[in-house]
Amino acid sequence: MLKVERHVDHRSPGSRSSQCSHRLTLMLRASFPFVMLAMSCCGELFGQATKPSVTAQAMTLVQAEATALANQPRMLAAQLRARASAERIREARSALMPIVNFNATGAQVADTGTSTAAGNITTSSISDRLAYGGNLSQLVMDFGRTSALIGSAKATAQAQGEIATLTRAQVRLNVREAFFQVLGAEAVLQASQAARDNRALVARQLTALAKSELRSSLDVHFANVLVSEADLAVVHARSAVAQQRARLGTAMGMDQPVTAMLADETNPGPLPPSPDELIQQGYSFRADLGAAQSQQQAAQHFAAAEKRLSYPTLNILAAAGQIPYRDRTLQDSYAGIGFNLNVPVLNGGLFAARRAEATQEAEARSRDVQAVRLEVSEQVRDAWFRADEAQKSLDVTARLVAQSKEALHLAQDRYDAGLGSIVELNEAQLNETSAEISAADSNYTYLSRRAELDFAAGLLN
Repeated sequence: MLKVERHVDHRSPGSRSSQCSHRLTLMLRASFPFVMLAMSCCGELFGQATKPSVTAQAMTLVQAEATALANQPRMLAAQLRARASAERIREARSALMPIVNFNATGAQVADTGTSTAAGNITTSSISDRLAYGGNLSQLVMDFGRTSALIGSAKATAQAQGEIATLTRAQVRLNVREAFFQVLGAEAVLQASQAARDNRALVARQLTALAKSELRSSLDVHFANVLVSEADLAVVHARSAVAQQRARLGTAMGMDQPVTAMLADETNPGPLPPSPDELIQQGYSFRADLGAAQSQQQAAQHFAAAEKRLSYPTLNILAAAGQIPYRDRTLQDSYAGIGFNLNVPVLNGGLFAARRAEATQEAEARSRDVQAVRLEVSEQVRDAWFRADEAQKSLDVTARLVAQSKEALHLAQDRYDAGLGSIVELNEAQLNETSAEISAADSNYTYLSRRAELDFAAGLLN
């Protein structure tokens, strides 16, 4: 009733000011029941909001990430590959260990003293016997080739471990982006529902005024169009929430959408003044860069091993055993020890080709490291600029909401006073709804881009 007192004029009843005041009084009286109904609904909603929650505790981002790291198949596969790659170190190191074999041989011939057999030229006669024993072979020297192969296996295992770390960071990034997108979609849904409820209230008020012949049916039709558009926006927002919840479930390694309520996240604070510091952190912490460097080291060790293929190798050999069943020409046991020196001479250029291939591969790996460093620098800068844009948008959207609300109030006052059209009011309502949705989404957009920046700088390892 404050507007009635403000517009009351004590001039003659026939004046234009008195007519406007009388018309405004009738409008407010007609809309008073709907205003009271809206205030009652708001009071009920406020009372429900202030009641203590009896629902389950909301899922936090930390809990979502822990679930993803425990259930995500990509993460588990990367960990298994890292363990498998570590076993190759033992495989390479086994060449330095002694090799022991057990043998058992039995033979019976028709003619004693036979010295040849098909496919073989023997150094002694083939005799009836049953013998068993063992052989020992120990590498003494190969000019460091085996040690180089062990170094290559270690670097390869380290590279696979870095890949597992990169997969972990990617899983955390996917969870954070999906988590924030769910929160953003739900904020947009709440803003859309609030806009729909507000437009529905205005439409009901205009319908009541039209029945009292205080508003035209055109105004009612315009209001109903806006209500339908708001209903459509709510449908789209609900669908977006469902889609983002399904994406969050996939990011967490679940085959079902996440239905739990999500806990809101606090703002991570302002950005660093420039991306230079983050770029240096990326050089130190980015797992893909670490994997490229480890692969370069593995290639260099393997190239050194291939260069030593042409060097001699020296092995110690030993054999001993028993002959429990034999003819009279044989002893009841045997034993021997010796050495074998292998000096490669000619093999058709095989070792030279392998050496050249390994050297070129090592050089290519060094170029890969340079390429990844450039990618890290570019990704960090791009992520920083995107996050800086999102951070600056927070203040802009806040001002936009305040300005659009003020514009809507002015348009509403003009319309109530008969100075504005329904088109002007509808435009103000659309602008206010758009600003509310932009503000609801901008905070979570900033959080998502901060997550991308943390990943680019290697801070999600």
